[in-house]
Amino acid sequence: MDAPYISKLLTGKVKRVGKMNATNRMERQWESGMFKDCVADKTWLEKAGLTGDEVADKKNHGGPEKAIFTYPTEHYEFWRNDLELESIGIGAMGENLAVEHMDEHSVCIGDTYQFGEAVIQVSQPRQPCWKPARRFRVMDFALRIQKSGRTGWYFRVMKVGYVQGGLELTLLERPYSQWTIAKCNEVMHVKKNDLKLAEELAACGMLAENWKRTLHKRIAGKKSSIEKRVYGPNKDLE
Repeated sequence: MDAPYISKLLTGKVKRVGKMNATNRMERQWESGMFKDCVADKTWLEKAGLTGDEVADKKNHGGPEKAIFTYPTEHYEFWRNDLELESIGIGAMGENLAVEHMDEHSVCIGDTYQFGEAVIQVSQPRQPCWKPARRFRVMDFALRIQKSGRTGWYFRVMKVGYVQGGLELTLLERPYSQWTIAKCNEVMHVKKNDLKLAEELAACGMLAENWKRTLHKRIAGKKSSIEKRVYGPNKDLE
């Protein structure tokens, strides 16, 4: 089996796009750090992420548990067909690492990799928000991403150091082989009424704290809506 490989390393500054007073909500002004460019040189990776990378919404993005967003390159063929959009490709999801030979079915919570001088660890799946929908003018894009399971995932940084694209990742540790990203997505988004599964996932020591909080709320009987996350300002919400 081929080793996991970093096809591209990407970073980007927060960018403001759209029109201030546009009638169409999808054309209104918004800010995002998801517009990223490939970086060829060695780049310093610290606990908060890659040097030169920014996030606009610091409440819901970034931070130590979401230091690096990772997305498989092979998913883009699916999206080109699903959206009938030839222009969608590497970087479209706002990823920092475009990866090959790894996906949601082969990556597990707690997987720890050597990446250049740094060491990184899988913390959680990505829960898609309304911004990819705004970028590509597809209202239900976040839901499509979620339902497809092609969400990508986040790494936390265990050891800082210089990294770059074109490197293989070396798996150092896999403590939770039962909790693939795909399985986590299933528990969170599909088997919502299976509280036993929610309890088991919430007990995973290396799962990001925000996922644990969401699962504990579910276990306690507290319901939450995903509409604000997946649609946001793209549509009127009651």
